[in-house]
Amino acid sequence: MPRPDAIRKPLLDLSALMDAGLLASADAAPLAEVAQGFPIRIAPAMAQAMQAQPDGPIARQFLPALDELDPGEGALSDPIGDTSHAPVAGLTHRYPDRVILHVTRTCDVHCRFCFRREVVGGSGPLPESALGPALAYIAARPAIREVILTGGDPLTLSPRRIGDIARRLAAIGHVELLRLHSRGPVVTPERITPALIAALKVFPVTWLVVHTNHADELTQDARAALARLVQAGVPLLSQTVLLRGVNDSPAALEALFRALLRASVKPYYLHHCDLARGAAHFRTTIAEGRAIMEALQGRLSGIALPRYVIDIPGGFGKVPLNGDHLSAGAAPGEYLIRDPWGGMHRYRDPARPLR
Repeated sequence: MPRPDAIRKPLLDLSALMDAGLLASADAAPLAEVAQGFPIRIAPAMAQAMQAQPDGPIARQFLPALDELDPGEGALSDPIGDTSHAPVAGLTHRYPDRVILHVTRTCDVHCRFCFRREVVGGSGPLPESALGPALAYIAARPAIREVILTGGDPLTLSPRRIGDIARRLAAIGHVELLRLHSRGPVVTPERITPALIAALKVFPVTWLVVHTNHADELTQDARAALARLVQAGVPLLSQTVLLRGVNDSPAALEALFRALLRASVKPYYLHHCDLARGAAHFRTTIAEGRAIMEALQGRLSGIALPRYVIDIPGGFGKVPLNGDHLSAGAAPGEYLIRDPWGGMHRYRDPARPLR
């Protein structure tokens, strides 16, 4: 196995995983179909981190698995309904006061549970031919107060391009808040440069939501990157996905949330795993997730507790998984979930793969 600091380029295929000692040669042939269906991409920082524990929580998130060949019961190609709420290319407008602007399809890592796995790794940055109409749509609707940059990962864009988008949004008087969702500070901490921070500060009020799922991801370099953002005055939140075999225990999530607070990152959302194709082996049940959150209530202060939420499949919005929006169905594992507009939707915990 090479020394951890020998991994300096992204791992993009099965041969690279074998060279890094993260995959046995005997496993390559069975996994070829998996890699073809959803390409491999692992940033050097995460490849180095997982070498100490090749079957640990980081490896499980990024290494391909045969379980992905099973699409999973109830799986959807667009689990949260991005396309059903797309008035123009590159834009999702689900709630009256905010929109999602998909500024790129590129990510520094390909999470094997990704709910946008059907489009991630595609055409790259949103071209001007689509960005212009998206910004015009926002400018024409004064009810839109917040723009969320996502993708893909917006921090894969150059600082110049991020700054340009932020500047054009700042020129729209009714947009009050810019929010970016990114794994960048954790998986590619070297991207958090003075130039990038300056680009984030172009818009007067910019929040960064850091995607991270396990305390082991918060390496020394990641913590240093977060510190640079904090010192520059960029407010930080976190978003985590509840993943079976990765963080589905009170101990694992307590460690993550405490580590985030030490880095001045407020835990924001804990997402119930979406019905993405090939991600069934990552899903917990709703009852399991609620039990974990109940256990955490007695172990963590309120500042450390995120909201446990579900994106109702089909694009009906995000709601907390508590008694205000959730009621038991007719059978175990069945629920009625009320969306933000009062509609009721039946949800059943999908069956887990047999493997």
